[in-house]
Formats: sequence, C-alpha cells, structure tokens
Amino acid sequence: MDDKDKKIAKEEVKKKKSKEVEAVVNVYTSFNNTVVHVTDMSGRTITKVTGGMVTKHDRLKANPTIAMFIAKRIAENMKDSGIKSIYVRIRAKTRNPAPGPGTNAIIKSLTRSGFKILNILDTTRIPRGGPKKKGGRKGRRP
Repeated sequence: MDDKDKKIAKEEVKKKKSKEVEAVVNVYTSFNNTVVHVTDMSGRTITKVTGGMVTKHDRLKANPTIAMFIAKRIAENMKDSGIKSIYVRIRAKTRNPAPGPGTNAIIKSLTRSGFKILNILDTTRIPRGGPKKKGGRKGRRP
C-alpha cells in the first residue's frame, strides 16, 4: 500500500511542476483587416486567425467585435498548448501613426481569458527617407 501512495504523490508533484509556457502574439491591424499570429519563442507557428476566417463580410474584418471573436478563437488554441503568459507585438500598416481598430479589443479579450501579458511592443515599420512618395514634384492637388 505504501508503494501506491508514493507513486500517487510523485505523479501529483510532476503535475504541479508543469512549466509556464510563453508565446509571442503578433497582431497586425489595418483599417481593412485584422491578422493575429501566435508563435512560440523560437518563431514556430502555434495558431493563426484572420478576420476573414471569422466573418465573411469584407467591411467587418477590421471591426473590434470581430477582433474579440478572433481573440476568443486564439485563446482556445493557446490554452490547449498550455500557454500561460504572452508577449504582444502590435503592427500597423507601414507609415500609419496608429494601429487599426481591433488592437485594443484583442488585448482586452486576451487578458480577460486569463493570459498574463508580459510585454506590449509596437513593431510598426517607419521608413527613414526611403523611396520617393507618389504624387510628383508639386504633390497631390485637389
């Protein structure tokens, strides 16, 4: 009887020592679409959900309500993988000063789902000089 009790105690200790798995949530939001891509720390894809996978209406793909459904679907997949804490990387369209409308909804939904957010980072690309803008010498005129 003592051997069985020891085995049960060892199994319980193993279950308690399950390590907190971290992941990176890459959120790309434009004013037309929302793409959320979850990778592990080395960059391997865990799950990826876009606005078009949740709704079939083109005008709703960048909607905050649809972003909540995207976050819910991603949260289910991450819980299955055993992820507890996340790093969030937000990216908007290049040269845009602000990300799209779904960003705040996604972050809020993920925190409500019980994930610990370790860091939020803005990775929007900003050109430093770069190629010439279209519009000619005098610019775009009304």
